[in-house]
Amino acid sequence: MRVFSFTQSKHLHFSSSQIAPIPNNLPIIKDNTHNLSLNPNQFNPISTQKTIQLPSLSVNSSKNPNSPITQPLVVVGSANADIYVEIDRLPKEGETISAKSGQTLAGGKGANQAVCGGKLSYPTYFVGQVGEDAHGKLITEALQGGGVYLDHLRNVSGAPTGHAVVMLQSDGQNSIIIVGGANMCCWPHQIDDRDLEIVRNAGIVLLQREIPDSVNIQVAKAARNAGVPVILDAGGMDAPFPQELLHSIEILSPNESELSRLTGMPTETFEQISQAVTKCYGLGVKQVLVKLGAKGSALFVQGEEPLKQPIISAPKVLDTTGAGDTFTAAFAVASVEGMSKQECLRFAAAAASLCVQVKGAIPSMPDRESVLNLLQSLRFPQLIRMEMEFFKVA
Repeated sequence: MRVFSFTQSKHLHFSSSQIAPIPNNLPIIKDNTHNLSLNPNQFNPISTQKTIQLPSLSVNSSKNPNSPITQPLVVVGSANADIYVEIDRLPKEGETISAKSGQTLAGGKGANQAVCGGKLSYPTYFVGQVGEDAHGKLITEALQGGGVYLDHLRNVSGAPTGHAVVMLQSDGQNSIIIVGGANMCCWPHQIDDRDLEIVRNAGIVLLQREIPDSVNIQVAKAARNAGVPVILDAGGMDAPFPQELLHSIEILSPNESELSRLTGMPTETFEQISQAVTKCYGLGVKQVLVKLGAKGSALFVQGEEPLKQPIISAPKVLDTTGAGDTFTAAFAVASVEGMSKQECLRFAAAAASLCVQVKGAIPSMPDRESVLNLLQSLRFPQLIRMEMEFFKVA
C-alpha cells in the first residue's frame, strides 16, 4: 500500500491506514465499528497527530473551551439558505409551472462541508458570514446541530444571508441559482489574524469558490506557510482561477464540467479527463480529485497512476444536492485521519451514497456510524468487482 502524504505538510505524514481517536469533548455517537475488514489494511483507532490547544471558544460554541483537541478540519466558505422547489421538469423560456412542494433548508458549499465534517465526528471549525436575519439564524442552528465550532462565524449587518433557489426534479437531479449576499460582501480587506490562526493550527483546510477569491488566497497562503494542506473545491463562481490561489493549494477538486471550464478541454471520457488534469499540472496543481458523478471519482497525483473509485450505489436517489460537498469533506476527514488514498476515496464514496438518499443538503449529511456500517456491509471481493467494471467502462 502506497503512503498518502501531503507534500508540503508539516502536520501530516501518513504511513498506514489509521483513524485518529475522537476527542472526548465532542457530542458524538459512539461506535465500536472502527476495525473493518474491507481489505488487508484495516481501519485502526491509532493517532499519528499531536494534540494542540486551540484558541478559546466564544459563547456561540457548545464545546468545552478548555479541552485540547486534535488538529481540526477548518472550512472557510459559504453559508446559504437553500429554497427548495420540487418540480417535474425545468420550465421553458417564458413558461410558468407549478411546484409540487417547497421548503427552505440550510446549505451553501462551505456550511455543507463543515456539517459533514462535524457529523463524521471530526473536530470542525467553520469560518464564514451570515446576515442578521432569519436565514442567518437557520444556518447557525444547522451548524450547531452538526457539531461545528462557530467561533469564526460572523454576523454582518451590511448584507443579507446568502441564499439559493434549488430546482429539484423528480429524478433527483437539480439546478441551482445562487444569490451571494453575505458570502460575497462585507469581508474585511485583511482577514483577521484570529481567523488565520485557526487556519495555521488546522490539520487540513477546505475552500470553495462561493466567497471572494481574495479571501481564499489569504487563507490558502496562511495554510501553505504553516505547512497545512488545502483542498479547493472548484464549485462556485464561473470565473478564471487566480494563479496565486492554484499555487497555494494541495488538491484541486472539480467535477467534470468544472474541470472542463478550468482547462477549456473536453472531459467526456476518462482519457480526456486525464489530459485536462495534465493541463492542471501545468497551472501549478499537483493533485486533482475529480468527481465523476455516476461514474465515481478519481484521484490524480502528478507522477503517479490515477486511482479510480466507482460509486457505491444507493437503493434510491432522492436528491443529489450536497453530494459533491459530502464527498469532498469526507475525503478530507479520511485523509487527515490517516487513511490511504484508495481508502479515502472509498470512505468518501460511501458518504456520498448515503447523502443522495435524503432530501436537502445539510439534512442529508451522514453520520460516522452510518458510513462505517455501509463500508462494513460491503465485502472486499464485491468492491474489487465494482472497481474492475469501472476500469472497463472508463
